[in-house]
Amino acid sequence: QVQLVESGGGLVQAGGSLRLSCAASGWIFSIATMGWYRQAPGKQRELVASITGVDSTKYADSVKGRFAISRDNAKNTLYLQMNSLKPEDTAVYYCHALPPWNYWGQGTQVTVSS
Repeated sequence: QVQLVESGGGLVQAGGSLRLSCAASGWIFSIATMGWYRQAPGKQRELVASITGVDSTKYADSVKGRFAISRDNAKNTLYLQMNSLKPEDTAVYYCHALPPWNYWGQGTQVTVSS
């Protein structure tokens, strides 16, 4: 059974940092393009960053230069290092295995106070 389990969310002051982790199991994580999405209250879920199986990365303009996505295939784990956090980064963050896999984690809350 495929599982994606996020951790590392929490409450942080503006300007602070958090590192999210997503532990994957149940399928061949290393070949999947993985992404971090977020959804703020009343807003649509949006792609924050993605990384392919050969470590090619893409970022939303709103997080470029502040967030870094990475993966450790030996540990079947995806990461999102978030620096210089802003109140507008407040959202539930989800780990996602992009199609053809289309698996989602349960989400982890990130709250940035001003």
